[in-house]
Amino acid sequence: MRGSDERSEGLFSYVSCEARVPADHPLRSIRAIVDEALEVMSPAFEGLYSKIGRPSIPPEKLLRALLLQAFYSVRSERQLMEQLDYNLLFRWFVGLSMDAPVWDVTVFTKNRERLLAGDVAAKFLATVLGQPKVKALLSDEHFSVDGTLIEAWASVKSFRPKDGSGEPPGPGRNGDRDFHGEKRSNETHASTSDPEARLYRKGNGQPAKLAFMGHALMENRNALVVDVRLTAATGLAEREAAVSMVEAIPGRHRVTVGADKAYDTKDFVADLRELGAAPHVAQNTSNRRSAIDCRTTRHPGYAVSLRIRKRIEEVFGWIKGAGLRKTRHRGTARVGWMFTLTAAAYNLIRLPKLLVAA
Repeated sequence: MRGSDERSEGLFSYVSCEARVPADHPLRSIRAIVDEALEVMSPAFEGLYSKIGRPSIPPEKLLRALLLQAFYSVRSERQLMEQLDYNLLFRWFVGLSMDAPVWDVTVFTKNRERLLAGDVAAKFLATVLGQPKVKALLSDEHFSVDGTLIEAWASVKSFRPKDGSGEPPGPGRNGDRDFHGEKRSNETHASTSDPEARLYRKGNGQPAKLAFMGHALMENRNALVVDVRLTAATGLAEREAAVSMVEAIPGRHRVTVGADKAYDTKDFVADLRELGAAPHVAQNTSNRRSAIDCRTTRHPGYAVSLRIRKRIEEVFGWIKGAGLRKTRHRGTARVGWMFTLTAAAYNLIRLPKLLVAA
């Protein structure tokens, strides 16, 4: 007998979001790790809020929502709120009931400064890595480092002379601007949209773009991110950030640090050796002499480091696919905060399988 195509909407619903999410869904194990980390961070959240006034939206829910944005590459916070309104999986992960109203999209704008001031993203990354079951997966001896460009939320047309001279783009929403014959540099020009972004060209034949530079330190055992930095895009930024991250590695034991040919300079190699780190840097012998000699290359571990350090490209590939190929925020602080949280999301995606295999 054929059924009737009629809408059947009950007056009451007795099914929760919890019942709608399959028991074997990957987000269940991820949420367990996230909830454990957020519980540890509860005292830190307490210090960011006043003791009087109207209760705010819990920062734990805000962070879970932003993690979902990275997991599913949701393009904007406005679209994230639309998903949260009708997607039961999103509601369950964030912690909203079936009938709870979603927030206005401006809630992220209003709370971002508070979360920035508390350095919440970096603390969350460290708290996840500090869980005993996660800490057992990390190597404390072998690391890799690299950097990548994060395109700024600013047009090259906004790169104008700092003294106010120069012709503005033509009329219209996307006016024309002829740059031929004009000399532009970061010393004399700055973006009117994001003054902290810098014009940078990755290599010969590559276009110059307004960008920031993201840096990551990866442990070599399971290729998890243990530290990140975001800096202005300069020729020295990669090596300076690498030294800073290696210096922040806990403990005073000897470590190895793998890196590509861009790090093969005398100053960088000397800085690492001064920190007690073995520079397992790929040799750059293009019309020059490498700073890495047989003292390093003769060890079997050198070849292993060069092979494993390429996995850091997987980190950057995932982070950019999660929405940071071109940032949606402006300023080093905001872009860096999102870069750090997205790196934490990358770890969370990989941790469930690693924990099962451990």
